[in-house]
Amino acid sequence: MTNYLVAMEAAWLVRDVEGIDDAIGVAVSEAGKRLNEKDKEYVEVEVGATPCPACGEPFDSAFIAANTALVGLLLEIKVFNADGEKHASRIAKSEVGGALRDVPLDVIDVMEFADEDDA
Repeated sequence: MTNYLVAMEAAWLVRDVEGIDDAIGVAVSEAGKRLNEKDKEYVEVEVGATPCPACGEPFDSAFIAANTALVGLLLEIKVFNADGEKHASRIAKSEVGGALRDVPLDVIDVMEFADEDDA
């Protein structure tokens, strides 16, 4: 059994905002609140990054149109004792998806890590 760090991307819709910073703040806050209500405070939440199509430099994943924002969030969770990367992905999506109902999730990276207690 192996331990994995699973990174997922979530699409978060924020209504009635006027600026990118407000949209990002609301999205991160709402996601964190919903995760905490389900005792999932161990899930890390931050704004995602999207590469610029022209120069390749990353920028915050947020877009506003008609005072409605779509914010890309990066969610990270440690999964312990999984049988493999696919198993870790399923566990992560199940854990996070249960707290964030109706929020699209996509696994973007799965990395193996060593548990500090084993060292």
